[in-house]
Amino acid sequence: MKICCIGAGYVGGPTMAMIARKCPDIQVTVVDLNERRISDWNSSNLPIYEPGLQEVVNSARNKNLFFTTDIDSNLKEADIIFISVNTPTKDYGSGSGQAADLRFIEACARRIADVGGGNKIVVEKSTVPVRTAQMVNEILSGAGNGFKYQVVSNPEFLAEGTAMSDLENPDRVLIGGEISDSGKEAVKKVVDIYAHWVDRDRIITTNLWSSELSKLTANAFLAQRISSINAISALCEATEADVDEVARAIGTDSRIGSKFLKSSIGFGGSCFQKDILNLTYLCRHFGLPEVAEYWEQVITMNEYQKERFVQRLLDAMFNTISGKRIAILGFAFKKDTNDARESPAISICKRLLEEKGNLNLYDPQVSKESVLQILGLQESDVGENLKFFDSAQEACLGTHAIAILTEWDEFKELDYQEIWNGMHRPAHIFDGRNLLDLKKLKEIGFRAFGIGKI
Repeated sequence: MKICCIGAGYVGGPTMAMIARKCPDIQVTVVDLNERRISDWNSSNLPIYEPGLQEVVNSARNKNLFFTTDIDSNLKEADIIFISVNTPTKDYGSGSGQAADLRFIEACARRIADVGGGNKIVVEKSTVPVRTAQMVNEILSGAGNGFKYQVVSNPEFLAEGTAMSDLENPDRVLIGGEISDSGKEAVKKVVDIYAHWVDRDRIITTNLWSSELSKLTANAFLAQRISSINAISALCEATEADVDEVARAIGTDSRIGSKFLKSSIGFGGSCFQKDILNLTYLCRHFGLPEVAEYWEQVITMNEYQKERFVQRLLDAMFNTISGKRIAILGFAFKKDTNDARESPAISICKRLLEEKGNLNLYDPQVSKESVLQILGLQESDVGENLKFFDSAQEACLGTHAIAILTEWDEFKELDYQEIWNGMHRPAHIFDGRNLLDLKKLKEIGFRAFGIGKI
Protein backbone atom coordinates (compact mmCIF):
# COMPACT_ATOMS: atom_id res chain seq x y z
CA MET A 1 0.00 0.00 0.00
CA LYS A 2 1.07 3.56 -0.73
CA ILE A 3 -0.13 6.54 1.31
CA CYS A 4 0.31 10.16 0.28
CA CYS A 5 -0.42 13.00 2.69
CA ILE A 6 -0.96 16.54 1.39
CA GLY A 7 0.35 18.93 4.02
CA ALA A 8 3.54 18.75 6.11
CA GLY A 9 2.31 20.78 9.06
CA TYR A 10 1.59 20.10 12.73
CA VAL A 11 -0.86 17.30 11.91
CA GLY A 12 0.36 15.75 8.68
CA GLY A 13 4.04 15.42 9.56
CA PRO A 14 3.74 13.76 12.99
CA THR A 15 0.78 11.55 12.00
CA MET A 16 2.45 10.21 8.90
CA ALA A 17 5.72 9.68 10.77
CA MET A 18 3.91 7.51 13.32
CA ILE A 19 2.06 5.54 10.63
CA ALA A 20 5.35 4.89 8.82
CA ARG A 21 7.04 3.75 12.01
CA LYS A 22 4.21 1.42 13.01
CA CYS A 23 3.49 0.13 9.48
CA PRO A 24 6.81 -0.74 7.84
CA ASP A 25 4.94 -2.50 5.01
CA ILE A 26 3.31 0.79 3.94
CA GLN A 27 5.12 3.47 1.94
CA VAL A 28 4.23 6.89 3.33
CA THR A 29 4.99 10.10 1.44
CA VAL A 30 4.27 13.61 2.73
CA VAL A 31 3.99 16.29 0.05
CA ASP A 32 3.90 20.07 0.42
CA LEU A 33 4.39 23.12 -1.81
CA ASN A 34 6.63 24.78 0.79
CA GLU A 35 10.19 23.85 -0.25
CA ARG A 36 11.78 25.12 2.95
CA ARG A 37 9.39 23.10 5.12
CA ILE A 38 10.11 19.92 3.16
CA SER A 39 13.84 20.61 3.39
CA ASP A 40 13.52 20.97 7.17
CA TRP A 41 11.64 17.66 7.42
CA ASN A 42 14.56 16.04 5.59
CA SER A 43 17.07 17.54 8.05
CA SER A 44 17.95 17.23 11.73
CA ASN A 45 16.20 20.58 12.36
CA LEU A 46 12.51 19.73 11.95
CA PRO A 47 10.06 22.60 11.30
CA ILE A 48 7.99 21.48 14.30
CA TYR A 49 9.11 21.06 17.88
CA GLU A 50 7.40 18.10 19.49
CA PRO A 51 8.96 15.84 22.14
CA GLY A 52 9.86 12.49 20.57
CA LEU A 53 9.13 13.55 16.99
CA GLN A 54 12.74 13.63 15.80
CA GLU A 55 13.33 10.04 16.95
CA VAL A 56 10.20 8.76 15.19
CA VAL A 57 11.10 10.57 11.97
CA ASN A 58 14.68 9.29 12.09
CA SER A 59 13.48 5.71 12.51
CA ALA A 60 11.50 5.70 9.26
CA ARG A 61 12.77 8.52 7.04
CA ASN A 62 14.14 7.35 3.67
CA LYS A 63 13.03 3.81 4.49
CA ASN A 64 9.26 4.00 4.13
CA LEU A 65 8.77 7.67 5.06
CA PHE A 66 9.50 10.38 2.52
CA PHE A 67 9.04 14.16 2.38
CA THR A 68 8.93 15.83 -1.03
CA THR A 69 7.55 18.69 -3.12
CA ASP A 70 6.82 16.25 -5.97
CA ILE A 71 3.07 16.26 -5.50
CA ASP A 72 1.43 14.97 -8.66
CA SER A 73 3.40 11.75 -9.15
CA ASN A 74 2.88 10.74 -5.53
CA LEU A 75 -0.85 11.52 -5.67
CA LYS A 76 -1.10 9.44 -8.83
CA GLU A 77 0.61 6.40 -7.29
CA ALA A 78 -1.14 6.54 -3.91
CA ASP A 79 -3.86 4.12 -2.85
CA ILE A 80 -4.92 6.33 0.05
CA ILE A 81 -4.57 10.12 0.15
CA PHE A 82 -4.75 12.07 3.42
CA ILE A 83 -5.68 15.76 3.17
CA SER A 84 -4.02 17.59 6.03
CA VAL A 85 -3.97 21.24 5.03
CA ASN A 86 -4.90 24.35 6.96
CA THR A 87 -8.56 25.39 7.33
CA PRO A 88 -8.24 28.89 8.82
CA THR A 89 -11.14 31.15 9.73
CA LYS A 90 -12.27 33.19 6.73
CA ASP A 91 -11.13 36.81 6.76
CA TYR A 92 -13.11 37.86 3.70
CA GLY A 93 -16.58 37.69 2.19
CA SER A 94 -19.55 35.72 3.51
CA GLY A 95 -18.88 34.21 6.91
CA SER A 96 -15.81 36.39 7.52
CA GLY A 97 -14.56 36.01 11.08
CA GLN A 98 -16.41 32.76 11.74
CA ALA A 99 -16.70 30.30 8.85
CA ALA A 100 -13.86 27.95 7.93
CA ASP A 101 -11.95 28.83 4.77
CA LEU A 102 -12.08 25.64 2.69
CA ARG A 103 -10.22 26.86 -0.39
CA PHE A 104 -7.16 24.69 0.42
CA ILE A 105 -9.35 21.60 0.89
CA GLU A 106 -11.07 22.31 -2.42
CA ALA A 107 -7.73 22.84 -4.16
CA CYS A 108 -6.54 19.45 -2.90
CA ALA A 109 -9.70 17.72 -4.14
CA ARG A 110 -9.33 19.30 -7.58
CA ARG A 111 -5.67 18.32 -7.79
CA ILE A 112 -6.46 14.72 -6.86
CA ALA A 113 -9.16 14.66 -9.55
CA ASP A 114 -6.77 16.15 -12.13
CA VAL A 115 -3.91 13.69 -11.63
CA GLY A 116 -6.09 10.55 -11.65
CA GLY A 117 -4.04 7.38 -11.37
CA GLY A 118 -6.70 4.89 -10.28
CA ASN A 119 -9.41 4.31 -7.69
CA LYS A 120 -8.54 6.00 -4.40
CA ILE A 121 -9.61 6.55 -0.82
CA VAL A 122 -9.41 10.22 0.15
CA VAL A 123 -9.17 10.85 3.89
CA GLU A 124 -10.08 14.17 5.51
CA LYS A 125 -7.49 14.67 8.25
CA SER A 126 -7.92 18.44 8.47
CA THR A 127 -10.51 19.85 10.85
CA VAL A 128 -13.47 20.68 8.63
CA PRO A 129 -17.12 21.77 9.01
CA VAL A 130 -19.75 19.07 8.90
CA ARG A 131 -20.76 18.18 5.29
CA THR A 132 -17.36 19.13 3.83
CA ALA A 133 -16.98 15.55 2.58
CA GLN A 134 -19.94 16.20 0.28
CA MET A 135 -18.03 18.99 -1.45
CA VAL A 136 -14.92 16.83 -1.81
CA ASN A 137 -16.98 13.92 -3.13
CA GLU A 138 -18.76 16.06 -5.71
CA ILE A 139 -15.47 17.41 -7.08
CA LEU A 140 -13.96 13.93 -7.30
CA SER A 141 -17.10 12.40 -8.79
CA GLY A 142 -17.23 15.11 -11.42
CA ALA A 143 -13.66 14.48 -12.58
CA GLY A 144 -14.85 12.29 -15.46
CA ASN A 145 -11.61 10.30 -15.45
CA GLY A 146 -13.24 6.89 -15.03
CA PHE A 147 -11.90 6.32 -11.51
CA LYS A 148 -13.89 5.84 -8.31
CA TYR A 149 -13.26 7.66 -5.06
CA GLN A 150 -14.38 7.11 -1.49
CA VAL A 151 -14.18 10.00 0.97
CA VAL A 152 -13.45 9.08 4.59
CA SER A 153 -13.32 11.36 7.64
CA ASN A 154 -10.49 10.70 10.14
CA PRO A 155 -10.18 13.82 12.34
CA GLU A 156 -7.09 14.31 14.50
CA PHE A 157 -7.30 14.61 18.27
CA LEU A 158 -3.70 15.57 18.96
CA ALA A 159 -2.64 17.87 21.76
CA GLU A 160 0.49 19.78 20.83
CA GLY A 161 3.28 19.01 23.27
CA THR A 162 2.05 15.42 23.68
CA ALA A 163 1.29 14.65 20.02
CA MET A 164 3.60 11.66 19.71
CA SER A 165 2.27 9.91 22.81
CA ASP A 166 -1.26 10.80 21.67
CA LEU A 167 -0.55 9.12 18.33
CA GLU A 168 1.09 6.07 19.87
CA ASN A 169 -1.54 5.57 22.56
CA PRO A 170 -4.71 7.43 21.51
CA ASP A 171 -7.90 7.65 23.56
CA ARG A 172 -9.71 6.83 20.33
CA VAL A 173 -9.32 6.87 16.57
CA LEU A 174 -12.43 8.10 14.78
CA ILE A 175 -13.18 7.04 11.21
CA GLY A 176 -16.35 7.96 9.36
CA GLY A 177 -17.53 6.87 5.93
CA GLU A 178 -20.50 6.40 3.68
CA ILE A 179 -23.13 3.87 4.74
CA SER A 180 -22.72 1.70 1.65
CA ASP A 181 -20.75 -1.42 0.81
CA SER A 182 -17.97 0.57 -0.89
CA GLY A 183 -18.01 3.12 1.93
CA LYS A 184 -17.70 0.41 4.58
CA GLU A 185 -14.85 -1.20 2.61
CA ALA A 186 -12.99 2.13 2.50
CA VAL A 187 -13.46 2.63 6.24
CA LYS A 188 -12.13 -0.88 6.89
CA LYS A 189 -8.95 -0.15 4.92
CA VAL A 190 -8.27 2.94 7.05
CA VAL A 191 -9.14 1.01 10.21
CA ASP A 192 -6.61 -1.67 9.24
CA ILE A 193 -3.84 0.94 9.10
CA TYR A 194 -4.38 2.07 12.69
CA ALA A 195 -5.00 -1.50 13.86
CA HIS A 196 -1.27 -2.15 13.37
CA TRP A 197 -0.82 -0.61 16.83
CA VAL A 198 -4.17 0.61 18.20
CA ASP A 199 -6.60 -1.80 19.88
CA ARG A 200 -9.71 -2.30 17.81
CA ASP A 201 -12.00 -1.31 20.69
CA ARG A 202 -10.46 2.17 20.57
CA ILE A 203 -11.18 2.59 16.85
CA ILE A 204 -14.66 4.11 16.49
CA THR A 205 -16.47 4.02 13.15
CA THR A 206 -19.37 6.34 12.33
CA ASN A 207 -21.05 7.93 9.34
CA LEU A 208 -19.26 10.82 7.65
CA TRP A 209 -21.27 13.63 9.20
CA SER A 210 -20.96 12.36 12.78
CA SER A 211 -17.20 12.07 12.39
CA GLU A 212 -16.83 15.62 11.03
CA LEU A 213 -19.04 17.12 13.74
CA SER A 214 -17.37 15.14 16.55
CA LYS A 215 -14.07 16.96 16.04
CA LEU A 216 -15.63 20.42 16.35
CA THR A 217 -17.68 19.30 19.33
CA ALA A 218 -14.68 17.82 21.17
CA ASN A 219 -12.70 21.04 20.87
CA ALA A 220 -15.72 23.14 21.86
CA PHE A 221 -16.26 21.08 25.02
CA LEU A 222 -12.59 21.28 26.02
CA ALA A 223 -12.49 25.05 25.47
CA GLN A 224 -15.75 25.37 27.41
CA ARG A 225 -14.13 23.75 30.47
CA ILE A 226 -11.21 26.18 30.34
CA SER A 227 -13.49 29.20 30.06
CA SER A 228 -15.67 27.83 32.87
CA ILE A 229 -12.80 27.56 35.38
CA ASN A 230 -11.41 30.91 34.22
CA ALA A 231 -14.79 32.51 34.93
CA ILE A 232 -14.62 31.09 38.44
CA SER A 233 -11.05 32.41 38.82
CA ALA A 234 -12.38 35.97 38.60
CA LEU A 235 -14.84 35.21 41.38
CA CYS A 236 -12.08 33.60 43.44
CA GLU A 237 -10.01 36.78 43.33
CA ALA A 238 -13.03 38.83 44.42
CA THR A 239 -13.91 36.51 47.32
CA GLU A 240 -10.38 35.43 48.41
CA ALA A 241 -11.00 31.82 47.41
CA ASP A 242 -8.22 29.84 45.68
CA VAL A 243 -9.09 28.61 42.18
CA ASP A 244 -6.71 25.62 42.41
CA GLU A 245 -8.43 24.46 45.58
CA VAL A 246 -11.85 24.90 43.98
CA ALA A 247 -10.72 22.99 40.86
CA ARG A 248 -9.32 20.16 42.98
CA ALA A 249 -12.55 19.93 44.97
CA ILE A 250 -14.86 19.77 41.97
CA GLY A 251 -12.46 17.64 39.94
CA THR A 252 -12.75 14.74 42.38
CA ASP A 253 -16.40 14.39 41.33
CA SER A 254 -16.31 11.54 38.81
CA ARG A 255 -19.08 13.23 36.82
CA ILE A 256 -16.83 16.27 36.27
CA GLY A 257 -13.26 14.96 36.34
CA SER A 258 -10.04 16.91 36.85
CA LYS A 259 -8.83 17.51 33.30
CA PHE A 260 -8.90 20.99 31.70
CA LEU A 261 -9.69 22.67 35.01
CA LYS A 262 -6.36 24.50 35.23
CA SER A 263 -7.04 28.22 35.35
CA SER A 264 -4.76 30.45 33.26
CA ILE A 265 -4.65 33.47 30.96
CA GLY A 266 -6.81 31.53 28.50
CA PHE A 267 -6.61 28.98 25.73
CA GLY A 268 -4.77 29.41 22.45
CA GLY A 269 -3.53 27.27 19.57
CA SER A 270 -4.82 26.76 16.08
CA CYS A 271 -7.95 24.77 16.95
CA PHE A 272 -10.10 25.88 19.86
CA GLN A 273 -11.10 29.39 18.80
CA LYS A 274 -11.26 28.52 15.10
CA ASP A 275 -13.45 25.48 15.71
CA ILE A 276 -15.84 27.29 18.07
CA LEU A 277 -16.22 30.13 15.57
CA ASN A 278 -16.94 27.55 12.90
CA LEU A 279 -19.44 25.81 15.16
CA THR A 280 -21.28 29.08 15.86
CA TYR A 281 -21.35 29.87 12.15
CA LEU A 282 -22.87 26.47 11.40
CA CYS A 283 -25.47 26.94 14.14
CA ARG A 284 -26.57 30.29 12.70
CA HIS A 285 -26.55 28.83 9.16
CA PHE A 286 -28.93 26.08 10.27
CA GLY A 287 -31.21 28.52 12.13
CA LEU A 288 -30.01 27.92 15.70
CA PRO A 289 -29.07 31.40 16.98
CA GLU A 290 -29.49 30.50 20.68
CA VAL A 291 -27.02 27.62 20.32
CA ALA A 292 -24.59 29.92 18.51
CA GLU A 293 -24.79 32.52 21.29
CA TYR A 294 -24.09 29.85 23.91
CA TRP A 295 -20.83 28.81 22.26
CA GLU A 296 -19.81 32.39 21.46
CA GLN A 297 -19.72 33.06 25.19
CA VAL A 298 -16.82 30.58 25.53
CA ILE A 299 -14.70 32.84 23.30
CA THR A 300 -15.97 35.99 25.02
CA MET A 301 -14.79 34.62 28.37
CA ASN A 302 -11.40 33.71 26.88
CA GLU A 303 -10.89 37.28 25.64
CA TYR A 304 -12.05 38.65 28.98
CA GLN A 305 -9.49 36.53 30.84
CA LYS A 306 -6.59 37.93 28.81
CA GLU A 307 -7.73 41.53 29.26
CA ARG A 308 -8.32 40.89 32.97
CA PHE A 309 -4.70 39.73 33.30
CA VAL A 310 -3.44 42.94 31.68
CA GLN A 311 -5.71 45.08 33.84
CA ARG A 312 -4.55 43.38 37.02
CA LEU A 313 -0.95 44.00 36.01
CA LEU A 314 -1.69 47.67 35.39
CA ASP A 315 -3.56 48.07 38.68
CA ALA A 316 -0.69 46.49 40.64
CA MET A 317 1.90 48.69 38.94
CA PHE A 318 0.21 51.97 39.88
CA ASN A 319 -1.90 52.17 36.70
CA THR A 320 1.00 52.80 34.37
CA ILE A 321 3.78 50.76 32.79
CA SER A 322 4.98 53.54 30.52
CA GLY A 323 8.77 53.33 30.39
CA LYS A 324 8.83 50.30 32.70
CA ARG A 325 10.49 47.07 31.60
CA ILE A 326 8.61 43.76 31.83
CA ALA A 327 10.06 40.30 31.28
CA ILE A 328 7.76 38.13 29.16
CA LEU A 329 8.50 34.48 29.88
CA GLY A 330 6.93 32.32 27.20
CA PHE A 331 5.22 33.09 23.92
CA ALA A 332 4.07 29.64 22.72
CA PHE A 333 0.41 28.90 23.42
CA LYS A 334 1.47 26.00 25.66
CA LYS A 335 4.65 24.25 26.75
CA ASP A 336 6.54 21.70 24.64
CA THR A 337 5.63 23.25 21.30
CA ASN A 338 6.95 26.04 19.10
CA ASP A 339 3.41 26.85 17.96
CA ALA A 340 2.30 30.38 18.89
CA ARG A 341 -0.86 30.52 16.79
CA GLU A 342 -3.63 32.28 18.73
CA SER A 343 -1.39 32.26 21.82
CA PRO A 344 -2.77 34.36 24.70
CA ALA A 345 0.69 35.98 24.76
CA ILE A 346 -0.08 37.73 21.47
CA SER A 347 -2.88 39.98 22.69
CA ILE A 348 -1.25 40.46 26.09
CA CYS A 349 2.03 41.63 24.53
CA LYS A 350 0.17 43.90 22.13
CA ARG A 351 -1.73 45.47 25.02
CA LEU A 352 1.42 45.99 27.06
CA LEU A 353 3.11 47.64 24.09
CA GLU A 354 0.03 49.87 23.65
CA GLU A 355 0.51 50.94 27.28
CA LYS A 356 4.09 52.01 26.36
CA GLY A 357 5.68 49.14 28.27
CA ASN A 358 9.15 47.86 27.31
CA LEU A 359 9.25 44.08 26.91
CA ASN A 360 12.10 41.59 27.38
CA LEU A 361 10.91 38.41 25.68
CA TYR A 362 12.15 34.85 26.09
CA ASP A 363 10.71 31.58 24.82
CA PRO A 364 12.85 28.42 24.49
CA GLN A 365 11.27 27.34 21.18
CA VAL A 366 9.51 30.25 19.48
CA SER A 367 11.95 32.19 17.32
CA LYS A 368 12.36 35.96 17.19
CA GLU A 369 11.27 35.88 13.54
CA SER A 370 8.04 34.08 14.43
CA VAL A 371 7.23 36.52 17.24
CA LEU A 372 7.77 39.55 15.01
CA GLN A 373 5.67 38.04 12.24
CA ILE A 374 2.81 37.17 14.60
CA LEU A 375 2.88 40.62 16.23
CA GLY A 376 2.92 42.24 12.79
CA LEU A 377 6.27 43.97 13.37
CA GLN A 378 9.35 44.47 11.24
CA GLU A 379 12.91 44.20 12.53
CA SER A 380 13.25 47.93 11.89
CA ASP A 381 10.22 48.63 14.14
CA VAL A 382 11.84 47.05 17.15
CA GLY A 383 13.92 49.16 19.50
CA GLU A 384 14.06 49.49 23.25
CA ASN A 385 10.38 48.57 23.55
CA LEU A 386 10.94 44.92 22.52
CA LYS A 387 14.11 42.96 23.18
CA PHE A 388 14.78 39.24 22.75
CA PHE A 389 16.89 37.07 25.06
CA ASP A 390 18.43 33.60 25.03
CA SER A 391 17.64 32.80 28.67
CA ALA A 392 14.89 33.57 31.16
CA GLN A 393 17.38 34.69 33.80
CA GLU A 394 18.88 37.20 31.40
CA ALA A 395 15.46 38.49 30.33
CA CYS A 396 14.51 39.29 33.93
CA LEU A 397 17.60 41.36 34.75
CA GLY A 398 16.81 45.03 35.33
CA THR A 399 13.05 44.67 34.93
CA HIS A 400 10.19 46.03 37.01
CA ALA A 401 7.96 42.99 36.53
CA ILE A 402 7.82 39.42 35.21
CA ALA A 403 4.83 37.97 33.35
CA ILE A 404 4.77 34.19 32.90
CA LEU A 405 2.66 33.47 29.82
CA THR A 406 3.64 29.86 28.98
CA GLU A 407 3.99 27.03 31.48
CA TRP A 408 7.48 25.88 30.43
CA ASP A 409 8.92 23.58 33.11
CA GLU A 410 12.21 25.50 33.18
CA PHE A 411 10.44 28.52 34.66
CA LYS A 412 9.80 26.50 37.83
CA GLU A 413 13.54 25.90 38.25
CA LEU A 414 14.72 29.52 38.05
CA ASP A 415 16.59 31.11 40.95
CA TYR A 416 13.98 33.71 41.88
CA GLN A 417 16.04 35.05 44.77
CA GLU A 418 18.81 35.94 42.34
CA ILE A 419 16.26 37.33 39.88
CA TRP A 420 14.70 39.52 42.59
CA ASN A 421 18.14 40.84 43.50
CA GLY A 422 18.57 42.12 39.95
CA MET A 423 15.15 43.79 39.55
CA HIS A 424 13.82 47.27 40.24
CA ARG A 425 11.76 47.72 43.41
CA PRO A 426 9.00 46.98 44.02
CA ALA A 427 9.53 43.81 41.99
CA HIS A 428 6.33 42.31 40.58
CA ILE A 429 5.64 38.84 39.22
CA PHE A 430 2.41 37.90 37.44
CA ASP A 431 2.03 34.15 37.05
CA GLY A 432 -0.43 33.67 34.19
CA ARG A 433 -0.19 29.89 34.44
CA ASN A 434 -0.25 29.35 38.22
CA LEU A 435 3.10 27.65 37.85
CA LEU A 436 4.92 29.01 40.91
CA ASP A 437 4.56 29.03 44.69
CA LEU A 438 3.28 32.56 45.37
CA LYS A 439 3.95 32.25 49.10
CA LYS A 440 7.65 31.59 48.55
CA LEU A 441 7.87 34.44 46.05
CA LYS A 442 6.31 36.83 48.54
CA GLU A 443 8.78 35.70 51.21
CA ILE A 444 11.61 36.65 48.85
CA GLY A 445 10.08 40.11 48.47
CA PHE A 446 8.08 39.90 45.25
CA ARG A 447 4.66 41.39 44.89
CA ALA A 448 3.31 38.14 43.43
CA PHE A 449 0.00 37.52 41.68
CA GLY A 450 -1.57 34.37 40.22
CA ILE A 451 -4.82 33.60 38.42
CA GLY A 452 -7.76 33.13 40.80
CA LYS A 453 -5.56 33.73 43.83
CA ILE A 454 -5.05 36.66 46.16
